[in-house]
Amino acid sequence: MDGLVDFHVHSSKSSDGDYPAAELVRMAVAKGFRAISIADHDTVAAYPEAVDCGRRAGLEVIPGVEITTMFDGREFHLLLPFVDTRSEALAELMGRVGQIRLVEARKRVDKLQEAGFPISWDEVRERFGDNLPLGVSLAAHLLSKEEARSIDRLAVYLEDKNRAAAPYLFYRDFFMEGGLAFFPKRYIGLLDVLAIAPSTGGAPVLSHPGAYFQQTTRQDLVTLVGAGLRGLEVFTSYHDPEQTAYYGGLADELGLVPTAGSDFHGKIKPHIPFGAITDGRYWMVERLRNGRGA
Repeated sequence: MDGLVDFHVHSSKSSDGDYPAAELVRMAVAKGFRAISIADHDTVAAYPEAVDCGRRAGLEVIPGVEITTMFDGREFHLLLPFVDTRSEALAELMGRVGQIRLVEARKRVDKLQEAGFPISWDEVRERFGDNLPLGVSLAAHLLSKEEARSIDRLAVYLEDKNRAAAPYLFYRDFFMEGGLAFFPKRYIGLLDVLAIAPSTGGAPVLSHPGAYFQQTTRQDLVTLVGAGLRGLEVFTSYHDPEQTAYYGGLADELGLVPTAGSDFHGKIKPHIPFGAITDGRYWMVERLRNGRGA
């Protein structure tokens, strides 16, 4: 028996997601999916509730997480479907990642304040709690504030033509190198996470390899496969048809399981509706779970 699968969905437990697990399960059932994996940024707070919601609705929810890492000077995102959310190895890893995110978020807020923007660390902690925000989420929070409408430097992001992409445009202008709120990334190393992954029970899958900030090469993948990578997100909202074909070919060549993930968030990515990627099939789940290559 086959069925639709999405390995890359974000819930409201992620700093940039909108929908609770129960609503994601409802949407997946309505769209005819057999399985989804809620892979929030650097947290497994959606579990075990998500699995329980899925079980009641007849949908398989595969425990997962998306970890932000660094490799060769670039930001890489790694999915860990089938992760044991109660494992000590995962708890230790999440602790390390959380400390890094705390420092980064605090420094970004400090720099935004120094630049004259109406934002404080206390309000950020009240808004996001322990789920510390990545840069795009900070940008979205700042731009949503009433005070933002009266700040000339923010006017361009609030124009109708830019509203959908506003958090990403702000990120580009302020958080990337050369921006007023730039702070060097200190993410955990991708190779370090791949070394830890077997102890967590997760099957490492590289997210959106063709994303503009990753631009994953064949040599990158050769190195990562040698370090334990088992899957590659071939079908994703980040890829055009040419990239899909390219990374699909590399997955075949290197023995990686090709996976599908929409990277659904909600309003922060309004161009990605739930169920946007329909190339995922249940055989991908079986191959990853059984440790078999493509």
